[in-house]
Amino acid sequence: MENIPQDSNKPLIVLGKHQSAWETFVYPAIFPKELCFVFKRELLYVPFFGWALASLRMIHINRGDREKAREAVLAQGKLVLKEGRWIAIFPEGTRTPRGSFMPYRKGGVRLAISTQTDILPVAQNSGAIWPRKTFLKHPGLITLSVGPVITVTGKTEDELQSELETWIESEMHRLDPGAYQS
Repeated sequence: MENIPQDSNKPLIVLGKHQSAWETFVYPAIFPKELCFVFKRELLYVPFFGWALASLRMIHINRGDREKAREAVLAQGKLVLKEGRWIAIFPEGTRTPRGSFMPYRKGGVRLAISTQTDILPVAQNSGAIWPRKTFLKHPGLITLSVGPVITVTGKTEDELQSELETWIESEMHRLDPGAYQS
């Protein structure tokens, strides 16, 4: 938690592992700035939940049209950052099973570079307690780890993507080593 800037007026882009719904509840509680999540627009169609979500001024994207999704994240992201809010993106694009890896999408890194906004990487082992695609929860302790801010200054998209992915995935192996045994 010591890596979370508490008094910074500078916006950040929070990029983290997404294993369960737990992250979407906890992130707003632990970060000092109002968060704007980037999420798939299909969630807007879920009765009650989607209606409430629509009122929160988040960035919803059509994952079926990648070009429009990129444009939406960039255009809306710039406005959100100007408002002083932080943006939260799950770079794998969806909840992933515990111990798995999906190639990281570059939307968060592209937004960071185009707006010169630094990245706050996050890892947590929530998949062990709140597995995806189930309402069942298991007793246990979820450990959340916030990495040091990753600066975009002087880095290419590929360099930044590699640094982000390496930190998160290395931290996942540290937090939940049993899930990554081959």
